[in-house]
Amino acid sequence: MINDQLLSPRSIVVVGGSNDRHKPGGAVLQHLIEAGYRGELYVVNLKESRVQGITSYPDPSQLPDVDLAIIVIAAKYVVDIVEYLAKEKNTRAFIVMSAGFSEEGEEGKKLEKKLVDIVNSVNGTMIGPNCIGVLTPYYAGVFTRPIPKLHPSGFDFISGSGATACFIMEAGIPIGLTFSRVFSVGNSAQVGVEDILQYMDETFDPKLSSRNKLLYLETISKPDVLLKHASSLIRKGCRIAAIKAGTSVEGTRAASSHTGALASPDVAVDALFRKAGIVRCYGRGELINVASIFRFPVLKGKNIAIITHAGGPAVMLTDALSAGNMGVPQLSGPVAEELHTHLHPGSSVANPIDFLATGNAEQLGTIIDYVETKFDEIDGMVVIFGTPGLDRVFNEYGVIHEKMESCSKPIFPILPSVMTAGEEIKDFISWGHPYFPQEVLFAKALAQVYFTPEPSSLHPDHPPVDEIAIRKIIDAAQPGYISPKEIQGLLDACEIPRAGEAVVKSFEEAKQAAHDLGFPVVMKVVGPVHKSDVGGVVLNVRTEETLLIEFNRMMQIPETTGILLQPMLSGSELFIGAKFEPKFGHLILCGLGGIFIEVLKDTAAGLCPLDVKEAHAMIKRLKSYKIIQGVRGHQGVNEAKFADIMVRLSALLEVAPEIMELDFNPLLALGDSVVVVDARVRVEKDEG
Repeated sequence: MINDQLLSPRSIVVVGGSNDRHKPGGAVLQHLIEAGYRGELYVVNLKESRVQGITSYPDPSQLPDVDLAIIVIAAKYVVDIVEYLAKEKNTRAFIVMSAGFSEEGEEGKKLEKKLVDIVNSVNGTMIGPNCIGVLTPYYAGVFTRPIPKLHPSGFDFISGSGATACFIMEAGIPIGLTFSRVFSVGNSAQVGVEDILQYMDETFDPKLSSRNKLLYLETISKPDVLLKHASSLIRKGCRIAAIKAGTSVEGTRAASSHTGALASPDVAVDALFRKAGIVRCYGRGELINVASIFRFPVLKGKNIAIITHAGGPAVMLTDALSAGNMGVPQLSGPVAEELHTHLHPGSSVANPIDFLATGNAEQLGTIIDYVETKFDEIDGMVVIFGTPGLDRVFNEYGVIHEKMESCSKPIFPILPSVMTAGEEIKDFISWGHPYFPQEVLFAKALAQVYFTPEPSSLHPDHPPVDEIAIRKIIDAAQPGYISPKEIQGLLDACEIPRAGEAVVKSFEEAKQAAHDLGFPVVMKVVGPVHKSDVGGVVLNVRTEETLLIEFNRMMQIPETTGILLQPMLSGSELFIGAKFEPKFGHLILCGLGGIFIEVLKDTAAGLCPLDVKEAHAMIKRLKSYKIIQGVRGHQGVNEAKFADIMVRLSALLEVAPEIMELDFNPLLALGDSVVVVDARVRVEKDEG
């Protein structure tokens, strides 16, 4: 869908170009001229014959054929001019900056659809409407500022919001970030963030393409496209960070299951980013810090040496790195003692390596060399170096630059003196390096990048399941919550271990089942969704007398159609659930059961299809993971069995996409076994 006419047009017409540079039509034309666009440049303006020195045509019929049209006129006139240019002037690329389309309401949506239909009819490309434009090495087609000097190794930046794109660039440029191409997609009527990312993946050139991508999304219309092409780019050596705005819980739907209540659309976004290998950010500052880290070599381990002449920032950095599960190991022994001899008395080499306010450029270089070559346990360095303004620090910053160029271990510069060392920092940036003004924000970003997993397989090998048996049950099931017998069949078809059980409708059946299963038993009503709320669960039934009393009572509970009997089992309570999220597919959640799911909501989520590695990673992300491992005499859970059930559930969901919500709650883990004790499954089917 992205074409050459958009990326490298031989000719551009600005429809609505103006002499008033304070208007969008004047500003975009000014930027095209100032950035040195080398193709043919035209203007359509009904009242002017020349606009900013460019020939202007009051009648578009006088135009020659033109590759790209930048439209900056009232919305009600846009459809006609786009149709004329597409059909009469062979224009195949359009940037519609004009507002007044789908963001304005129903009439605007109709206009927007007409635009898309016209552009599609000629196999063209349209960015917008309601956007700030596009920046490529060939032209500056934007009406806003800043306009960064583009560099091939800079960031490809795709944004769903023009203003946000400007604010992010304004924050990034002063600390040394550069950009390669910038796309503001506005309403994404034809081309969205996902489509441009797809183009970047399909045209990726390992020698020429930028390896760093930034995304700002307000909606994800094509999560499958985003997942496929983001993970593909990352496997090719790219790094991607993204903000997905609009994460509040107010928009989530009510659900009848634990999983449905916990699996919000934002949980799906988080799972998608994790599966793709995208570093998720929640604000502009966070994105800028993560992006800056992308410009450094990849850390091969998590152990960091802090080199500083200022104790306070080093302590705060140590705390923040530790909170993010990064390592700041103590340095000691003969090598550390040898390093100490090169520093002023009172210096510390324990890590942080504090060479005092009187430390100089030579000492800084020596410390970096020692960390690079003699401390094998260190994977990367952070240099904190500012100034109180008594001396210039050009030499020290020169040393940091030289060592960043020569060392194999990444060196992250934290330069806090943004005013008193402003000139020195400007020089440092000119050498092509970003820097970090604040140590704590840096530490958080470093941990985010380090612990973002590699992309997961999009087509993992699942354990075999009985697809015929599954489809037979699902095809015959009625919409809504299916019966315990049907659930038993699904579990058995997937070889998911379950507790023995029987559904009974008379006391004689209950008595026989209780003896077959073995006292004590658990009794649960069949029918009501929330059994515990209506007194529909009785534990530890040990005698026939209690069985009779409870059977008669429970059968009187409204909506009850039978009683489910199971053996009274013990063990650690676990939880696994699944929910279908429109566009994204199925989410699987896991956690501890009981209070952990009801009150603490300690769960981890993954996007189907799920492989074993992802399942284990989900378990390890739980805040309660120490309990799963076993702590203070509490027997741990067989993690392999827990993960295997999740993967088998993923296989079930692939065969039975009609499953909308599913709860295994609880599973009981005792010794080597993990078994499903209670399960609910809700299916939906397309009408007709």
